[in-house]
Amino acid sequence: MSAVITEMQAWVSGLIVKYNICPFARAEVEREGIRYVQAHNSNTELVLGLLIEECQWLDEHPETATTLVILAHGFGDFYQYLDVLDMANELLALEGYEGIYQLASFHPDYCFADSPASDPANFTNRAPYPVLHLLREADVSRVMQNAADADDIVARNIDFARRKGTTFFVQLLATCKQSQHS
Repeated sequence: MSAVITEMQAWVSGLIVKYNICPFARAEVEREGIRYVQAHNSNTELVLGLLIEECQWLDEHPETATTLVILAHGFGDFYQYLDVLDMANELLALEGYEGIYQLASFHPDYCFADSPASDPANFTNRAPYPVLHLLREADVSRVMQNAADADDIVARNIDFARRKGTTFFVQLLATCKQSQHS
């Protein structure tokens, strides 16, 4: 397994699951329902092709809940990444996947619109690498309907991030990178 995938698994376990950022992730980690795929190039067209291949893979493997497409090469510039994210969403619609899959986005420099880069709340969407996270829409809808506090998740995460502060998250992301050496 690549160091990049090991780091991403450490991020999912060490932040997303441990601190309940996504209360639905724990079950998928435990049942190994998360697929990790690393793009090995920085060519936008090839990355978008890989994204569609992953949609097709998920179509054929309903036992897998989600795929993290990790963009470890290139896309370090947050605004370049946002352009790729926009293209990816357009491509999902063009390929007939709108309403079937949706994308969640993560980036090392993620910054919410109208939020200063220094706001710790940005860490709720920061990851060791840029990621296009493919989720099944039916699963998201089902989980949101069944979760009593679904509408509170984002607000709770923002509050948690601001309470913990930037130093906490910087150290946590560094720990994820060190996990590859364990």
